[in-house]
Amino acid sequence: MTNQINRRAVLSLLTSAALVPALPKTVLAAAYPERAIHVAVPFSAGGAVDIVARTVMQQVGPQLGQPIVIENRPGASGNIAAAFVAKSAPDGYNVLIGANGLATNEALFDNLSFKALTDFEPISLVGYTPLILVVQPSFEAKTVKDIVDIAKAAPDKLTYASAGNGTSGHLAAEIFKQVTGIQALHVPYKGGAQALVDIIGGRVSFMFVDPVQGMPQIRANQLRAVAVSSAERLALIPDVPTVAEAGYPGVEATVWWGFLVPAQTHREIVTRLNKEIDLALQDQKVKDSLLSMGVVIKGGSPDYFKAFLKSETDKWAAIIRTAKIKVD
Repeated sequence: MTNQINRRAVLSLLTSAALVPALPKTVLAAAYPERAIHVAVPFSAGGAVDIVARTVMQQVGPQLGQPIVIENRPGASGNIAAAFVAKSAPDGYNVLIGANGLATNEALFDNLSFKALTDFEPISLVGYTPLILVVQPSFEAKTVKDIVDIAKAAPDKLTYASAGNGTSGHLAAEIFKQVTGIQALHVPYKGGAQALVDIIGGRVSFMFVDPVQGMPQIRANQLRAVAVSSAERLALIPDVPTVAEAGYPGVEATVWWGFLVPAQTHREIVTRLNKEIDLALQDQKVKDSLLSMGVVIKGGSPDYFKAFLKSETDKWAAIIRTAKIKVD
C-alpha cells in the first residue's frame, strides 16, 4: 500500500513538473507587451522598407502602450536582419519587416542560416506596389510593344538597369524577358539611385523601378512611365497601362512588405500584433502616407500572409532557376 502511495506521489510530481514550463509562456503572452518592441529593418534608413516600417509602427506603438524601436540592420540583401530575428527568442519583442528578398533569397544564396517559410511566423502583410517600367523621355520606344519590336529586330541593342543582381527590378525584367521572348543585357548597379542616374542620362534602355524611387523623376519629366507590372493600374499614374493591357499578360512583379516574428512565437502574441497592425493600417494618416507611396494596402490574417509568402517564394524560385540568376 505504501509503495502504491509513493508511486502515485511521484507520478503526480512528474505531471506537475511537466506542466510548469507551459505556464510562464501563457502568462507572458497574456501580459504582452511589457517593454519596448524592436523592429529590424533589412535596409538602410530612408528607403522604402524603412519608410513603411516607421509609418506603420509609429501608430502601433501608442496602440500597444510601449515604445517601438526601429533598428536598421542592412547587408547581404536583407539576410543579416532576417537571420537576427529568426534566431531571436520567440517572445514578440523582435519583429522583422520582410520584403521581396525574404521570398527570393533562398533561391539566390547558398547555405542561408534560416528558411523563410519555417523559421518565421507571419503577422500581417502591409501591402504591395507594382514596379513601373520606365525609359528616358526621348527614348524611341513609347509603348511595351515598341520595346519588344526593337529587341526582336536587334537582339543585342537593348539594356536594362537594376539596383543589383537578384533585386526586385532585376527579377521583374527577367520575367518580362521570359513572357515577351526578348533579349536584353542586364546592367546591375550597387543601388537604385545609381541606376536611375544612367536611365535618366540615356545610357541604359529601360528599368523596372518602385514608385518610391521612380515617381519623383516621373513627375519631373526625367523619366517616362511605359507600363506597370500589376494586374491593375497604379492609382498614382492612372493613365499608364499595365503590361497585360499592353498585350503581355503574366508580367506581374510587385514590391511588398509585411511583419514577421520568429517561429514558435505564442499564438496570442501573433494575434495581438496582427490586430494592432491591421488597426494601424486603417488609421487615416497611415493610409494617406502609404497611398502617397503607391502602396496597395492589404492587411489580413497571419494565414493570409503565410500563403502569400509561400506563393511568392515558389513563383520567384522558378524564375530564378530558369534565368540562372546568381548573386555576386
